[in-house]
Amino acid sequence: MTPEQLLTFAAVAEYGNVSHAANALCLSQPAVSGQLRLLQESIGELLYQREGRGIRLTEAGRQLALHAQGLRDNYRQALAFENALRSLKAGALRIGASTTPASYLLPYRIAEFHRRYPEISLSTIDGNTAEIMSALTRLDVAFIEGAVPDGLAAGVGVYPWLQDEVVAVVPSQHPLAQRGGPGATLVELAAFPMIWREPGSGVRQIVERAFIRADVAVRVSLELTGVEGVKEAVRAGMGIGFVSALAMRHEDSALASVHILMGPGEAESKAENRNQPNAHASLNANPNANPNHSNGLTRSITILVPHQEALSRVARAFLDICFASDEPNEQGSLGRADPGHA
Repeated sequence: MTPEQLLTFAAVAEYGNVSHAANALCLSQPAVSGQLRLLQESIGELLYQREGRGIRLTEAGRQLALHAQGLRDNYRQALAFENALRSLKAGALRIGASTTPASYLLPYRIAEFHRRYPEISLSTIDGNTAEIMSALTRLDVAFIEGAVPDGLAAGVGVYPWLQDEVVAVVPSQHPLAQRGGPGATLVELAAFPMIWREPGSGVRQIVERAFIRADVAVRVSLELTGVEGVKEAVRAGMGIGFVSALAMRHEDSALASVHILMGPGEAESKAENRNQPNAHASLNANPNANPNHSNGLTRSITILVPHQEALSRVARAFLDICFASDEPNEQGSLGRADPGHA
């Protein structure tokens, strides 16, 4: 017994006529009769009897017809689902993002995606970079900050997306904010106590590496989880914090951001700050758009595609939105990564 035989039998049971069933199935009458014969031989029971120009089901035939019709209904539903997937009217998308993209970049893209494809189910998780990496296998698309960790599983697509600037955060009356000028060097920043993000934070990693490369010692007064916790501690006078420039775009006058002036050899190399993207025609960032953070402390925001070889239409549509424009509304201090020079 095969699914094709059962689908044929369901049509014959519905129409009560082999010829009419053949027309509905776009098959020849001998082909339908052959399927019925094979099915009957497989079952080992008489399934129907000829009656005039039509057929009459036996008791065994009536019971089998219920199963055959259920199979046909499920098959039709599967075809409808396939068509819905093709037209992006069904499906699900699982997105994971570290703090900066989750808070300041993705809301605009997710809103646009939902506007275009309201029937798609969306779920998101956020956390620091380490937490997103640990959840990678359960996601369709992931966004992380800073260098991509080593040891990615085979088949994970890596696409540098945007460049983000990390700035120092101080009270607005702090000497570094009051003196004006282009910013502060690492040595100047190190004269004050520091407020660190939690381990695993992308901002913490890039700031720590910058001070280590510059061979500048720091005094850490406090370690906190999350961007808002860092800013509140700065307001309380606990020290200097470090956040994405995006986190300061709507900040009140109590805090000020200070551009971090990187000297020769202090900035991350491209090998540290970016990763070679996989070749993919529809997932290329704009090679003509360059980040505008001259001499600042910057890091890449990278898109990871955990199941690149089985990329769904839904995931592809979301990635197309991400790469479609350089700067969505109120994106802040951000530039497009250049994968052609990664």
